[in-house]
Amino acid sequence: MLTQFTLDSGNIIKTSDESAPLLVFIEPNDVERAFIRDQFRLDEYDLASTLDPDEVPRLEPIQDGALIIWKVPESAQIDKSVEFGVRSAGLVVTLDRLAIVMDKDRISFGEREFRGAQNFHDILLRFFLHSIRHYVGHLRAIKQISGELEKKITISMENRYLLQMFALSESLVYYVDAIEGNGSMLSKLRGLSSQFAWENRHLQMLDDVILENSQAARQADIYSSVLSGLMDARGTIVNNNMNVLLKNLTIINIVFLPLNLIASIGGMSEWTMMTQGVDWRISYTLFCAGMAVFGWLTWIVVRRVIERSGKQVFSLSKLFPIRLLTRR
Repeated sequence: MLTQFTLDSGNIIKTSDESAPLLVFIEPNDVERAFIRDQFRLDEYDLASTLDPDEVPRLEPIQDGALIIWKVPESAQIDKSVEFGVRSAGLVVTLDRLAIVMDKDRISFGEREFRGAQNFHDILLRFFLHSIRHYVGHLRAIKQISGELEKKITISMENRYLLQMFALSESLVYYVDAIEGNGSMLSKLRGLSSQFAWENRHLQMLDDVILENSQAARQADIYSSVLSGLMDARGTIVNNNMNVLLKNLTIINIVFLPLNLIASIGGMSEWTMMTQGVDWRISYTLFCAGMAVFGWLTWIVVRRVIERSGKQVFSLSKLFPIRLLTRR
């Protein structure tokens, strides 16, 4: 879908003028793809790169302009699972026009970052600034969600919250890669700024964008390092909670096991009937002795089975030794 915009007193408004300085393509169809190739001199590979979510940020000169691949954050999904993703956006800059190509979502030019734009160069830099602040907002949300999950993990015995923590850690890895890739593209753009006939204020704003992007990259890297570093500790907390539960259940079993044994022996009317001609003191003494012998034999059998399994594992380790390779 193609939407055209023009500038009016610092505001970005829709227009039907075909010569509008700003064109936004959302999920372009075949006709719009052909229009992009013809108007901006893009080949099919470059056009496909603008819609490829795995494309790395880059800047390539084209005829009368440049093609910029920029990574933007996707809308966060917080339901049963927590998902923060990134996608690609293509920006084609020519001498008098700017085209933005994206695979989904709309751009809200009513945000405060776009206010006061005087030409499409301002829109380009403000688009960078808007996406960087979008990253920062998501990083704050990730930090808040991480704190809430940490509180739940301390009392939980399930892996659900731990898996959500892994999803957050994975999202942060993609964020760090995307923000650092955008930073490399901005540095290259700063070096080629003379080709765009930018004014001094444009260069100052570009420096501010580079600074904010570096701060966002540092913040994302810190969050990623902290989250991944504490992941093992949080997994240990879940295991410890399970061990405490098993310990409590074991204590309960130990308390009730002798009581159950006494109640079972005292309530054996069948044994009393079978030993009617024998004094009950003798019959029950023989029964308890038999139980003790049977338990001792069971213990011996179980211990030998365990020892035999250990010997088999040891013999297999001799047949297939693990060799540690060390560097000299």
